[in-house]
Amino acid sequence: MRKLRHVIFEQHPVVLNRSATIIEACREMQRTSAGSVVVVDDDGRLVGIFTARDAVWRVLAVGRDAATTNLGDAMTPNPTTLSPDQTAIDALRLMWDGGFRHVPIVKDGRILGVVSRGDFLGVELQHHDLERDFWEHLPG
Repeated sequence: MRKLRHVIFEQHPVVLNRSATIIEACREMQRTSAGSVVVVDDDGRLVGIFTARDAVWRVLAVGRDAATTNLGDAMTPNPTTLSPDQTAIDALRLMWDGGFRHVPIVKDGRILGVVSRGDFLGVELQHHDLERDFWEHLPG
């Protein structure tokens, strides 16, 4: 099973300060074809993650102005992270169990990348699906 460091090899995640606006984040996501923005504080520490789902649910659907709303007001705070030494299956399990699609990869406080389900190979997805199916059908 691949380690996450191999999945994010040469990845350059979109990282913006929490004071950036939603429109800035969405434009950067569009420019880079990214599904998420890693949100940091003034010291560069991870404080949240902002996804296309957040844009819809926390901005558009509630009538907020994307040009004036800050990432800090619409992000998912304190996202769960993984280490680059963990495996693809670890990430898939975490995403399934947590009900989210993006996981920042962090080592020693440094943001290295972000993984999403689309980053994984068919064999990794199949392994996770088989494992999940096994656990869901155990007599309880």
